[in-house]
Amino acid sequence: MTAPTRQYQIRDLLLQLAPTEGYTVSPIESVRWLRSNRPLDSTPVLYEPGIVFVCQGRKRGFIGDRTLVYDARHYLVVAVPVPFTMETDASEEAPLLAAYLRLDPALAAEVALAIDYSGIAREDTLPGPAAPLGLEASPMDDRIEGSLLRFLEAMVDPVETAVLGPALLRELYFRVLCGAQGATLRSVLGERGHLGRIALALKRIHADYPQRLDVSRLAREAGLGLAAFHAHFKAVTQTTPMQYLKSTRLHRARLLMLHKGMTAAAAADRVGYESASQFSREFRRLFGRTPQVEVARLKASFAIPEQDDEAFVSSH
Repeated sequence: MTAPTRQYQIRDLLLQLAPTEGYTVSPIESVRWLRSNRPLDSTPVLYEPGIVFVCQGRKRGFIGDRTLVYDARHYLVVAVPVPFTMETDASEEAPLLAAYLRLDPALAAEVALAIDYSGIAREDTLPGPAAPLGLEASPMDDRIEGSLLRFLEAMVDPVETAVLGPALLRELYFRVLCGAQGATLRSVLGERGHLGRIALALKRIHADYPQRLDVSRLAREAGLGLAAFHAHFKAVTQTTPMQYLKSTRLHRARLLMLHKGMTAAAAADRVGYESASQFSREFRRLFGRTPQVEVARLKASFAIPEQDDEAFVSSH
């Protein structure tokens, strides 16, 4: 089967799985389908760890001085939560269609462990780049695309979903973990190297973001000196620890206003701001709009799912 034929089949399957705009839940908890019938202008986002397959349309991410493009020929792997700016191409005639796999740590670790202890020296499981980023787009190869097609074929049938879905999802994880970003993901899962140590710090920040966080403590918990911690943190996230904390708080506050109907003052207090005016200033600096205008823009420009699912909404 040729690559264009597989792409058409994948597109048609996602049209079935995502019949309406927004997010569609799947029987597998960590998997969602995304459909967008309209473009989304430049928007700051905070991606949760996971894998994104855009099967029609295009997404562009801007982080530091880099531009990441993920479309039908490229998939995105998010090894650690990273804030960046995103825009999408979509229309009523050619909606953006995507499969989003929120990283299942237990499944990913199980597959990674099997790869690491297989005793087989595979070229595609050799160490990755010396300074891996928290997220990266890679070309879609035939093996990953074939696994994705088989997974989607099973997901349109309830019986196949129940019987074959988990095994096919495991196969898809295997292909990604043996792919271009496999070594990066395995470093995070195994808490190895500098990326693994920074991943520990990011987990701490996301668990305790409403609290006061001490950078020196984060460095000690990561097993790094303060200077080394700052350097490696910046290399992975393209930002500083305190800027990352601020971004995390602001993204969480935006979700609370969007889904819980909170006021800006209530959301600011929930995420750890002592000053509502400071929150409003920093929110406008990040998102380019006041909290009220930004929430209204999101509601008007993108179909927002009703379910309270921060892991998916904050990603897209």
